[in-house]
Amino acid sequence: MNDYDDYVKHSRKITDVKMSMSVLSWDQETKMPKNGSKFRAQQLSTLAEISHELSTNKKYGDLLNILNSNENLTNDQKRNVYLSLKAFNKAAKYNSEFIIEESKLISNAFQKWRLAKDNNNFSIFEDSLKKLVDLRIKECEILGYDEHPYDALLNQYEPGLTTAQVENIFSDVKEFLVPFINKISKSNKIDDSFFYKKYSHDKQWDFGIELLKKMEYDFNSGRQDLSAHPFSTHFSPDDTRVTTRIDEDNLSEMIWSCIHEGGHALYEQGVLPENYGLPLGETISLGIHESQSRLWENNVGRSIEYWNCNYDSLKSIFPNQLSDVSVNDFYKAANSVKPSLIRTNADELTYHLHVLIRFEIEKELIEGKISVKDLPSIWNHKYKEYLNITVPSDSLGVLQDIHWSHGSFGYFPTYTIGSFYAAQFFNQAKVENPNLLNNIKDGNNKNLLKWLREKIHENGKRYDAHVLCEQVTGEKLDFRFFRQYVIEKYSNLYSI
Repeated sequence: MNDYDDYVKHSRKITDVKMSMSVLSWDQETKMPKNGSKFRAQQLSTLAEISHELSTNKKYGDLLNILNSNENLTNDQKRNVYLSLKAFNKAAKYNSEFIIEESKLISNAFQKWRLAKDNNNFSIFEDSLKKLVDLRIKECEILGYDEHPYDALLNQYEPGLTTAQVENIFSDVKEFLVPFINKISKSNKIDDSFFYKKYSHDKQWDFGIELLKKMEYDFNSGRQDLSAHPFSTHFSPDDTRVTTRIDEDNLSEMIWSCIHEGGHALYEQGVLPENYGLPLGETISLGIHESQSRLWENNVGRSIEYWNCNYDSLKSIFPNQLSDVSVNDFYKAANSVKPSLIRTNADELTYHLHVLIRFEIEKELIEGKISVKDLPSIWNHKYKEYLNITVPSDSLGVLQDIHWSHGSFGYFPTYTIGSFYAAQFFNQAKVENPNLLNNIKDGNNKNLLKWLREKIHENGKRYDAHVLCEQVTGEKLDFRFFRQYVIEKYSNLYSI
């Protein structure tokens, strides 16, 4: 066995431990009984410590340094080693105490968040969240940064992204989207009231499974479950799972969460199994990951072509609720633009104001400008300012997202970046396949998935996100593709 083989063996061992942690985390959010939380936190903490020990093993680091100067490796092998060495150097900045503390805090915070959400009481979650924020502030100093401490957190999810760049991105959002949304608000309203009739839980579930199958989601390599907050996770390309949330009084929750999480899962199912445990067997960034979910959810799932194919099936399941609703009525309602309370239920335009609110709060938390105890009032004020919405409760307000209970600060901006990547990728897919919209109308999603697999999924981390974007589209990420998509679609929908 040569040095590279030794590296692959050790790298896969690290991944095995991390994926075992993912299985326990998935179980914690879907199947675990309430009394399991105490020992689950301990189990995850133990595995986190083992993972950290493997990731910072001195012999492993020496091996990576030797391989990093080996000119006989292939380009893919060099890329794997380079990224693994980068990860090693980052992991070496943490000590075991930090890793153990982080794991315990996150496991406990998730339980407190769920309890707080169920009881509509932010104070139950407040202490756990404060500890996580303090930990992230400490982590920023451990990792280091050039301009702003929040840069260190953004880099965890979108390597190279800076706070200044995110602020520029949201300046585009404010400059274009805010006045465009205001223009829509003054036009004729779209009736989407039929979404809020009574829809059977079980029938919704069955239709969601059907949608995932039509997306080419492989149920032999995945499954769907219910959770308080929809998410996707993976343990290998052959075991990639999604969850959804079903509200019998809101049909849209299930539909868009299934398609969105299905888009994430298709990405994970598309990485090459032979690269398991190596950087080329991992997805590039959260922005690219979100591009896949947002592309399927919005560019495909909210298109007239998609519902020309799928609406008859939905109507046959709910004939009474949809008796007077045409496919065109449904398409319009699926794209109704109006301020809403819940981010995951938001239309694809006001959605970015939800993300903006979270970015501003996170940034100020890390700067120490605001306190955790004041979050409910700050949250409510920003919802009134940006969306003109009065937040009725903690559960529907500051507690609506799971991310902070996971310690995921720096994650939210990738949702908006992902939407911009999605518009650019989908535009390129249509350029290269002029029949793409007709394929979608005919229920043939194989051609789109094949394009995504070849252009994005199978590359793993072969390229950085901005390089991949140029490889796929010939251009850097450019807001104009999203702006063009929005203008064309919504000007027709709202006759503006």
